[in-house]
Amino acid sequence: MSKKINLGFWQIWNMNFGFFGIQFSFGLQQSNMSAIYKYLGADEGSLPMLWLAGPITGLIVQPIVGAISDGTWSPKFGRRKPFFLIGALVSSLALLLMPFSKTLFMAASLLWILDAANNVAMEPYRAFVADKLNEKQMSLGFLMQSFFTGFGITLANFTPAILVSLGFLAITDKMQNGIPAYTYWAFFIGAFASIASVLLSVMTTKEYPPTDEELEIIREKKKENILKSVWNDITEAFRTMPLTMKQLIPVKFFTWYAMFCYWQYITSSLSLSLFGTTDQASAEFSKAQLLTGSLNGTYNIICFMVAFLLVPLALKIGAKGVHFIALTLGGVGLLTIPFLNNTDVLFIMHNPFGNNIPVTTIFVYAFGLGISWASTMAMPYQLLAGSIPKEKTGVYMGIFNMFIVIPMAIQILTMQYFVYDWLGNNPTNVIKLAGVFLIVAGVLTLFITVKNKNQIVQGE
Repeated sequence: MSKKINLGFWQIWNMNFGFFGIQFSFGLQQSNMSAIYKYLGADEGSLPMLWLAGPITGLIVQPIVGAISDGTWSPKFGRRKPFFLIGALVSSLALLLMPFSKTLFMAASLLWILDAANNVAMEPYRAFVADKLNEKQMSLGFLMQSFFTGFGITLANFTPAILVSLGFLAITDKMQNGIPAYTYWAFFIGAFASIASVLLSVMTTKEYPPTDEELEIIREKKKENILKSVWNDITEAFRTMPLTMKQLIPVKFFTWYAMFCYWQYITSSLSLSLFGTTDQASAEFSKAQLLTGSLNGTYNIICFMVAFLLVPLALKIGAKGVHFIALTLGGVGLLTIPFLNNTDVLFIMHNPFGNNIPVTTIFVYAFGLGISWASTMAMPYQLLAGSIPKEKTGVYMGIFNMFIVIPMAIQILTMQYFVYDWLGNNPTNVIKLAGVFLIVAGVLTLFITVKNKNQIVQGE
């Protein structure tokens, strides 16, 4: 590739802006899919299995797309950008159709399509940062993605509540399948955000052309059977996996097991602990769904507010230290949920469009979780980026993301068949388990050995 020059702030902003739409889509899933499944007749125990789409599609799609994108080059379309566009287009269509689901099978099938498309778009984005930015700017690039993760998911989570609070829709407005009307409009807005933000990045950012040596490698790969070439790239990357990447595996296991527990059961946990019911037909459950969106939106506000503050902190104490502190704060936050409520008011937020908004103690946990989420979206990639060969960035990032989805798959199977029963069939206990696992992940971060130049710059 060409020598990497320093990019301006707005250049880095534009190249990462497509991450906003991808994460808007993920935010809609996180806050609404369990509720959608319940509206369509699912019970609490079956929720984990219905979330299987995410980990399985990520497990299959991400390393394959990473390997293919490493061996792709078009003077007109680039290396990574075609994958952003295809993924965003398909995910937008799935978002439009999701609220019209009439059966659990239809909703689960659309989630498989949606997750596959989001993975096609997201995986090359990690490699895109490593392709475009030099070592000095890589932290800013990944933390910019962390910012857009928080910003996109925040808007996705708050959109239903905003539509209701502004009077556009009532909390009782339902579609024929029982899904609230505010869910439909949130998904419609998400479909537009997904394709529009990716288009902006694609149109404003050019990719560096490969060197003559890299072009020769790409030409040779095209002569091979594509499946054989991808398989060889993936197996070779596994065989030569750097130590830093191996040591990050248990950290990612406990982190993503915990986050999947949280996303699956937070609505039911809030409905039970705050309103005393998990009946999806009740008005209280709808209130818990809206509250989930507000709480998830809050932790993502914290995420994009602190994302850039982590840059100087990482320079001072290292990426390992930042990640340890952040994960511990997130775990402690989740453990405090049973002691919080939605009646004791901390302060009042002024609302120029209607009634003022009381902020209750239940929002406290979102502050710790937001810091944890900001670090999770950036620091592991920062720790990894300097330890992998540049010409294999796509395939290594794809494999690295496998260690996000494998814990999710394990969580689904274990939660479905024995952990939920072991926890007394109580969603609140699942949230407590998530808190403990985040703290364990933080402690394991301290045992990572970093020996590459990029992390020496970070103070490790």
